[in-house]
Amino acid sequence: MDIGIKRFCVWLSSSWQDLRARFGESHRFVKFAAGLFVLYLVFAVMIGIYWSFEPDLFDVRQQVQREAKFEGDTPVTGLATSAALIGVMDTVLNKSGGYLSNDVMPPGIWLDNIPNWEYGAIIQVRDLTKAMREAYSRSQSQSTEDKALALAESRFNFDHRSWWLPSTEGEYEEGIDYLRDYTQRLADADEMNAQFYARADNLRYWLSTVETRLGSLSQRLSASVGQRRINLDLAGDSVARQSTATPSELKVKTPWREIDDVFYEARGSAWALIHFLRAAEMDFADVLEKKNARISLQQIIRELEGTQQQLYSPMILNGSGFGVLANHSLVMASYISRANAAIIDLRELLAQG
Repeated sequence: MDIGIKRFCVWLSSSWQDLRARFGESHRFVKFAAGLFVLYLVFAVMIGIYWSFEPDLFDVRQQVQREAKFEGDTPVTGLATSAALIGVMDTVLNKSGGYLSNDVMPPGIWLDNIPNWEYGAIIQVRDLTKAMREAYSRSQSQSTEDKALALAESRFNFDHRSWWLPSTEGEYEEGIDYLRDYTQRLADADEMNAQFYARADNLRYWLSTVETRLGSLSQRLSASVGQRRINLDLAGDSVARQSTATPSELKVKTPWREIDDVFYEARGSAWALIHFLRAAEMDFADVLEKKNARISLQQIIRELEGTQQQLYSPMILNGSGFGVLANHSLVMASYISRANAAIIDLRELLAQG
């Protein structure tokens, strides 16, 4: 009996030692795995902060020299606009962190400011590419469109969040290649099938789209504090009708989760526009001089440059406008609205004989 009890005690002690050893090894593994996970999170946060820095403005004239291998002060008409388009898209794809809008893994999937910035820039690229295909590269409404520009436009209109086959980056890279094909033919004096018509009506055509985009952004930015607006949808036409009746007064307010999204979309849109307007100043120099409109264009650029000032707050504040906290959206809306008003004046100036 005593021998059996002793054996049982020995077995129990041995089993307990085995359990402690196994539990200790498992505990060490858990601690090791937890440590690795914490290090990964710290590394991902640091990378995310680095990726969240917006790219600087680039020099359009230097971009022309890189893309068209042009030396001198008077490049071929249209090279500045096409080179600016290439430069903007190349920056969107190859900035720090690359293209983030379609990321499905950390830290990219955690970030939303830069993806919205990218979307704002891409919208302006789509509008300008459409204007180049429909107006800039055609002498009249019934002339044939440039095939490379048509293909570039279709590529840039691809879903900006697609990460599977085909990927967004691949489609946009193809669009850049088609733009480069057009640019090289434009720069070649022996090529006759690529043209850029710097006329006042063509510039007005593109500026009308810019005016609409900036007007929409200004309204969305201003709605960060909530507003009651009178419905002006049918104003100015006594017989105008719309499909569905709407209230005479509307309450408009941007959801608080979308305030920073709209802010960075506007910031990216303005960033791209600065380059395109600087390119227009070069390509449409004679038209602007004739209309005495160069200073008007420069004022638009100056207003948009204000949107690119350093943001010192770690987050987009949404104060009441006259409250204790700042409202970054209203500040951005102020710059956008002034630029939009200047574009309206420029379009009217270009329409004059």
